[in-house]
Amino acid sequence: MSVTLLALLVALIALVGLCGIVVPVLPGSLSVGVAALVWAIWGTSSWGWIAFGVAAVLLAIGMSASMLLTKRNLDSREIPRWPVIVGLVCGLVGAFVLPALGLPIGFVVGLFCAEVYRVRDASKAVSTSVATMKAIGTGMLIELVCAMTATAVLGTSVLTALF
Repeated sequence: MSVTLLALLVALIALVGLCGIVVPVLPGSLSVGVAALVWAIWGTSSWGWIAFGVAAVLLAIGMSASMLLTKRNLDSREIPRWPVIVGLVCGLVGAFVLPALGLPIGFVVGLFCAEVYRVRDASKAVSTSVATMKAIGTGMLIELVCAMTATAVLGTSVLTALF
């Protein structure tokens, strides 16, 4: 396999990973890590393993910060996990029913309906649903920034090998 083809494959896997952080149907940070590992093993750059190490640390920080901060924010508002799971399932169903916008619409509607069922008050359900979406969005943003930085490090390693 040529280095150029490998570089394109690694870039494609990393981009799918970045999209997967925002769209939970696709694999996220793990794909960026796999791309960095593939480049470290089969790439011709001596910087491949350094890029993999830096990317692995950044991805671990992003994933753990995302999970821990989201959990802490949800626990502080006493919001259990099951409404989020209901929202994710409804989002996946929505993605098939309405391909372009079904995932976010299904998630929001499913989360809100689960919260209405849980708290038995629509105004409180709006408040807890918004708090849940903020917590998930914050975690997603932190993970995305770390994964984008890891992808930039990987891209720099790839570019040094190509040029």
